[in-house]
Amino acid sequence: MTGLLGQLFAILLALALAPLLTGWVNQCRAWLQSRSAPPLFQPYYMLHKLFRKDVVLAHNASPLFRTAPFVVFGCMLLACAIIPSLSTDLPFAPAADTLALVGVFGLARIFISLAAMDVGTSFGSLGGRREMLVGFLAEPALLMVIFTTAMISQSTSVATIVETLAHRDIVIYPSLAFAGIAFTFVSLAENARVPVDNPATHLELTMIHEAMILEYSGRHLALIEWAASLKLYAYSCLGLALFFPWGIAERDNVLAMVAAVPLLLVKLGIGGFLLATIETVNAKMRIFRAPEFLGTAFLLAVLGLLVRLLLEIRA
Repeated sequence: MTGLLGQLFAILLALALAPLLTGWVNQCRAWLQSRSAPPLFQPYYMLHKLFRKDVVLAHNASPLFRTAPFVVFGCMLLACAIIPSLSTDLPFAPAADTLALVGVFGLARIFISLAAMDVGTSFGSLGGRREMLVGFLAEPALLMVIFTTAMISQSTSVATIVETLAHRDIVIYPSLAFAGIAFTFVSLAENARVPVDNPATHLELTMIHEAMILEYSGRHLALIEWAASLKLYAYSCLGLALFFPWGIAERDNVLAMVAAVPLLLVKLGIGGFLLATIETVNAKMRIFRAPEFLGTAFLLAVLGLLVRLLLEIRA
């Protein structure tokens, strides 16, 4: 019963904090660029406005186009439920496999890409193809990062990885340094952030995510924007679980789970500021350089895996 309540609380917290994290990143980026910062709760205002608007659909839109926002939102919510952000005592723990988590992200990518090409606009097809290219290059690097952490814990379960790394003597793993940098590269690409994409632009030569959702409106667009915030929140929590798991409660420890909430807020706040800093000091790269960027991430992840195999295990 405690695990079920913790799981429900983690899901509600993800729904509430995901737009706030997006607003915090936008605010920090505006401050760093010496611009007037938008309100911290601007994403909530936008979602409220979109949910109240009517939905406008193209005449040739198929049921896939109308279903995709709900599927994408459900996938991102499931990802947030799988990742232990507050406690490892999760009913989804037996199914909380990191390989399945990559599959959930992939399923959402497939639906949003197909929906973008469904109406037949040039921008939608352009964005869908670019999204599949980024996903094709990012998923192998993410899998290599997962394999590196899985070799330390001898399990691909996120909960087991957290319990292994957080509740044992502090050990320096050089392999995690390579894996952490690779994970940062993948997170930037998967969440359509600079330098791979710019979430604030509508230039047809550069946009990826925005090109896929130009035909959406009303509650459909609200669900997609909310899902994008949930994806950023999920990747942030996954990075914290894999590389900074300290503070996540053990099983059947309600007080520790409650104490983990402010610590999670602090971690997300620091991570959001670092993300805004990365976006400020880097320029948007050409889409043709994305394979080099994600290829570097894959190489770093493989190096981390090799360091784990050749050095740390022997030591």
